[in-house]
Amino acid sequence: MDKFIVASHNKKKLAELTRILKPMGFDVICPSDIEGGIPEEEENGSTFEENALIKARSACKFTGLPAVADDSGLCVDALNGAPGIYSARFAGTGKDSDNNALLLAKLQGVTNRSASFVSCIACVFPDGREFTVKGECKGEIAGALIGDGGFGYDPLFLTEWGCFGTMTAEQKDKVSHRARAIEKFKEKLVEFI
Repeated sequence: MDKFIVASHNKKKLAELTRILKPMGFDVICPSDIEGGIPEEEENGSTFEENALIKARSACKFTGLPAVADDSGLCVDALNGAPGIYSARFAGTGKDSDNNALLLAKLQGVTNRSASFVSCIACVFPDGREFTVKGECKGEIAGALIGDGGFGYDPLFLTEWGCFGTMTAEQKDKVSHRARAIEKFKEKLVEFI
């Protein structure tokens, strides 16, 4: 199967996407595999889909390879869907610890702690064809950090299978929003190759 560039500069997200994509038979190329890297586009879309497409289109144009990009985040019902597309920069510092602390502060005293992790994956081909798929995992926000696994808001995200912060990578890969988006991606990709 052709090479795909995974358009992400987030090392933990890149590792997770690569871990899921490689068994599908993809020869996965990372930005660090390209001499000089690839440009990091400003994610100025208003949805996960728009931001994923911005990244995938840029990587495809720059490398000439089919590109896969993910945009994902945490949507908390009591915060009207925030942090949403701003999940990685919620506290303004780019640090997971600061984002988690701000989320806990905003939910202080809030009883409805339902939330969803959302992942949108975009795939763009050099001939102009493109598609997006979306995966979602519902859960709720814990009152304190649980475990130290995963990244981002994982230590605060409780699901029926447990907290993302205590799951192994293999366990998370079976139930996460990104895993669900990848399943849809696999199905959709068959129409394009």
